[in-house]
Amino acid sequence: MSNYWPWWAGAIGLALVAINYTLTTDRFLGVSSAWDRVLHWRAERRIERMDEQFSDDRALAEALAAATAEHFGTGPAGPTGPGAGSGGAPAPGPAPAPTTRETAPVTRLRPAPLFTQAVLLLSIFVGGWIAAATAGRFELRFDMGDGFREIVTGNPVTMIVTLFIGGVLVGFGTRLAGGCSSGHGLSGCGRLQPVSLLATAVFFGAAVVMSFLLWKVI
Repeated sequence: MSNYWPWWAGAIGLALVAINYTLTTDRFLGVSSAWDRVLHWRAERRIERMDEQFSDDRALAEALAAATAEHFGTGPAGPTGPGAGSGGAPAPGPAPAPTTRETAPVTRLRPAPLFTQAVLLLSIFVGGWIAAATAGRFELRFDMGDGFREIVTGNPVTMIVTLFIGGVLVGFGTRLAGGCSSGHGLSGCGRLQPVSLLATAVFFGAAVVMSFLLWKVI
């Protein structure tokens, strides 16, 4: 008899993880995107260092506006051509009212820190190990259990190759869908995003169909 957690306990745990991750990092939980960033950690670190140089978005926007005004001869200094008034000063007239673009702060959503993504992935491994060890079910093996061995018969090499090909296909599908079951299923569906609702329906629908084919047909 397997001593798995009840379904409602797992659901509460996943909800708490997703909510805590969002509140802690101000980003939405996504395991596939975390894998992608950690695998390309050198490029991500270069991007983070560049972001640190321009951490103040408003100051960056003001500097760009001042440089643009200086280059094109517009702005507070005024144009220097004909009709500019004496001494290059701007011609008298009512000052333009500030627009929303000029007064509203500029914000830009940056990716979560790379360290946060690495901790997320490490926590998945450590949490899985703790759960298996405390339940007395921790075991190193080259398959996915008795059911997998019934479908994929052969030596351990054949099973490893099968699992590897399956993992590649899962990764390809995740990139094609723009997210995995954690990103779409937990974060996206929690925000009622139409794309995430559709992607999650396809994920689980395909899993149900494949399970039926494996256990009832094949």
